[in-house]
This record gives sequence, C-alpha cells and structure tokens, in this order.
Amino acid sequence: MRYPAAEKLEIIRLVEQSHLSVRRTLAKIGIPPTTFYRWYDRFVEHGPEGLADRPSSPCRVWNRIPDAVRGQIVSLENGSAKVCHGSGGIVCKRFLAPTFQPFA
Repeated sequence: MRYPAAEKLEIIRLVEQSHLSVRRTLAKIGIPPTTFYRWYDRFVEHGPEGLADRPSSPCRVWNRIPDAVRGQIVSLENGSAKVCHGSGGIVCKRFLAPTFQPFA
C-alpha cells in the first residue's frame, strides 16, 4: 500500500511521540519496521520533501546492451546467426549449431 507524504510524516511523528517502543508502535499501526526506517532515513536526510512518492521503476536497466554494441551485433551478416526480438526491441543474438548428421 502506498502512503502519501503527509501520512508518512504523521506516522513518523506518531512513532516519535509514542511512549511505546518503535517496534511496538509500528506493530500496532501495521507498518513494517523496514518501511518505517526507510521513510525515517529519507526524512532525516531530505526533510518532508524526501517523503514524496518516487517512481518505482529504475532509472536504467543493469543488463541493457549498449546501443553501439547492439548496432555491431545487428550489422553482423553471418548466415548462421539468428536475431531474437523481444518486446523492447532486439535483445540477443544466438548462433545456431549446425545440424548433426551421423551417417552422411
């Protein structure tokens, strides 16, 4: 469940002012401690603005083939090469083994 920044700040204030331990307070309101501490760290570092929603998708993909390398792969004109297509464009290049003929 996503919480708006105002609600995250309210939860942080509630935990800070509670006479119970942090874990007990979080258990009573149903917030996992790891989630709370992630919010709290961002709040301490960036203030209330740090609690705003951030995009869930990463800025870049760790295993993306660089455009220059992708261009080199596609430009190879080898008769035994097969280019695989995925939803994001060309994603791999596979070389097919010659068919095995034992009694040719």
